[in-house]
Order: sequence, then C-alpha cells, then structure tokens
Amino acid sequence: MSDKQALLLLPGLLCDERLWREQIRDLADIADIGVPDLTQDDSVAGMAARVLAQAPPRFALAGLSMGGYVAFEILRQQPQRVHRLALFDTSAAPDSPPRAMQRRAGLRLLDRGRFAGVTQQLLPSLVHAQHVDGPVGAEVRAMAQRVGAQAYRRQQIAILERPDSRPLLASIAVPTLIAVGEDDRLTPPAAAEEIHRGIAGSVLERIAQCGHLPTMERPQVATALLRRWLQG
Repeated sequence: MSDKQALLLLPGLLCDERLWREQIRDLADIADIGVPDLTQDDSVAGMAARVLAQAPPRFALAGLSMGGYVAFEILRQQPQRVHRLALFDTSAAPDSPPRAMQRRAGLRLLDRGRFAGVTQQLLPSLVHAQHVDGPVGAEVRAMAQRVGAQAYRRQQIAILERPDSRPLLASIAVPTLIAVGEDDRLTPPAAAEEIHRGIAGSVLERIAQCGHLPTMERPQVATALLRRWLQG
C-alpha cells in the first residue's frame, strides 16, 4: 500500500495536464497524482461531481484559475474528502461585469465559427512578458488548441454561471496554500489577498516575474511551494 498522498491537480480554462507537467514529474516521490478532465461539463457543479465520482476517498486538492473555482465547488459538495487545499491564480468572487462581457463576446465569436484559442495578442494577459515569444507561450497556445472549441464553450459557460465562493471561505479549515503571480493580469494579487483574508491560517505566496500560469512560467518555484504544502 502506497504511503504517498493522493493529490488532484485541477487545470484552468483551455488547459490540460501540460499545465502541471513539471509538478507531476517532480512530486511523484511523495504524491500519487491525478489530473481530472474538466472539459466535459458546462457547470462547475457538474465538473466537481465528475471529479468526486472518480477521486480517492481523501485527497489533497490544487487548482489553478478555473481549477480553483472547481475546487471551491468540491468543498461545497463534499468538504470532508479534502485534507489540503492549494489555490493558484484564482478568485473567490464572481466575474466583474467587464470580464463577464469579455467571456460572452468570446462565446459569440464561437457561435460564428471562430475559435482562435490563445492568440498571440492574448498571451500577454496570460504569461509574463519574458515568456510571450518563447517556448512557454508556444506551449500555452498548443494546449488551448488541444482542448478545443467545444470544451472552451462548456468551460466559459461554467465560469460565467459559477457561484460566489466568498461566503465559503470562512468554513475552510484545512491547510491552505494561496499562490499568485506578481504580474497576473487576469486574477491579480488582490484576488489572492481576498482569499487569504477569508481562510484562517492560510499561507499566501506571491511569485515574482510571473503571470497567470506559475506552474509553467516558474515551475520550480510552484513545485517547491506544493512540496512544502504537502509535507507541512
């Protein structure tokens, strides 16, 4: 019987397990890792239920961006199964009206048969400037193409209709790591600080020279934070 912890890693919008590639490799000595599929459902409730149906009885849970929204929903549905929580570059609050408008505009483009995935113009809002024209930027774009248009539609609908998770924060009583890229434009450090204030005893880490995707942009830093959290 393995003495490793079960660890579930939840991807973000238009992300697959590549988002967590280095963490999967470098934490394999202490964790049995799974990356659930978040492409099949058009609600965070459906995504969470699918994860829980396939998850071990108890597990550590980490989510990035949309993965964080699903993590909150898992804690609403079956909190007793989660014994550690890590939240990367996410928000407990619903979308602002301008952000919701952007998402709906993307869905309208999709209705007209236009799916560009992550464009070169969008990359600066996802990754730090130093990664836009390099291998990380290229891998982010390739990942979005793999996930594809129909999963993008389902995920955006789920994100738009997600509940406000701020009322949940005070009930979270497991060791919680909150991490955010210092230069994240989509879910800036203020969003992480709000979660940190809401979860008693949580640890907040700001990652320098990093945008919205620390696990790809600063993988060694992200892995070190997760190792410390798992072993804490």
